[in-house]
Amino acid sequence: MTLEDRGETIGLMEPLLISETSRHRGALNDLALELATKSAAFKSSLPKEIVSALADLVRSMNCYYSNLIEGHETHPIDIERALQEDYSADPEKRDLQLEAKAHITVQSWIDTGSIAGTESSAASLCEIHRRFCDALPDSLLWVENPDTKEKERVIPGEYRTGYVQVGRHVPVSPGAIPRFMDRFDRAYGALGKSSAIIAAAGAHHRLLWIHPFADGNGRVARLMSHAMLLRSLDTGGLWSVARGLARKVDAYKSHLASCDADRRNDLDGRGTLSEAALSAFTGFFLETCIDQVDFMAGLMQPAALRERVLLWTKNEHDAGRLPAKAGRLMEAILYRGSLPRGELENTLGMADRSGRRVAAELTKAGVLTSQTHKSDLKLAFPARLASAWMPGLFPEKQA
Repeated sequence: MTLEDRGETIGLMEPLLISETSRHRGALNDLALELATKSAAFKSSLPKEIVSALADLVRSMNCYYSNLIEGHETHPIDIERALQEDYSADPEKRDLQLEAKAHITVQSWIDTGSIAGTESSAASLCEIHRRFCDALPDSLLWVENPDTKEKERVIPGEYRTGYVQVGRHVPVSPGAIPRFMDRFDRAYGALGKSSAIIAAAGAHHRLLWIHPFADGNGRVARLMSHAMLLRSLDTGGLWSVARGLARKVDAYKSHLASCDADRRNDLDGRGTLSEAALSAFTGFFLETCIDQVDFMAGLMQPAALRERVLLWTKNEHDAGRLPAKAGRLMEAILYRGSLPRGELENTLGMADRSGRRVAAELTKAGVLTSQTHKSDLKLAFPARLASAWMPGLFPEKQA
């Protein structure tokens, strides 16, 4: 099927990048440097084994907040259950669990470096969309035209075939999407790491401005932003910009709408769209990232984290749910990051068989993990314990 291309000029979405001569550039450079410094310091402060465990929890958190922005709320505890194939009997809740699982599966694929260096390419973005939508239940693959009330099925990994309107913005004609996506990648795909940090916000908005897919554009944009920051900052997946955007969702959506506006005057850049609005969104985006790094770094302060984890362990022991010396094992792993099973006897001061029983109970509780029954023991961060171990990470689950 040949789709209509109305011949819109690529210049309609310029500027894609904030120029080096922009009066806003200096402040944005400072924010990018602050973000890079804080993100690197946070990651380097954690044992590598804890980095991996924390990234698993943050992946669920990122999914929760990204879907929340779209009006779909699936608590991380329910997301964790979905990852264990434990679904709600309520069809609507089950479908949202499947949506969350799809999001996490795609982010896990991104986190392995699958699209590193090609985050802005049409092929990578279509693959993100395809992988996400392929795993969705049929009920979530339909969009309704608000005017005609006609429903259109979303085709995984394929561009939209019809016209849409988002707020006051009317995205480009369906036949023009490939041309705009090509320009998009040429602008954002060849940037160095420092430039990519600043450009992440611009890429986020401009992808939504093109609106290449019938549905799922917001999720794809935030997953792309995650991928761009993962590579340019080497975040380790330890913090989530989606959490910050969801907590300031009105400001987030207001900035996106402002970025749709035309250039205001001769002092507002040289493109069709407002450079000042794009700069304001970039500042908001970078400040949101910094806020999330600070938040996570505060939660992971060794002394405070140790106190919260050991208090939970003591309470569980006092309630008869954990054996004696569970606290000693948790403390050792918190300090070292991991513990070879062969060191259980010396660490706990008890027979090897008894030490393995302690480890087994903590593994059953979901707070320790290992690749095999002989592998080193490592800390896990189950979502159900986040309120006790990492308060404020996400809201309490309502009964």
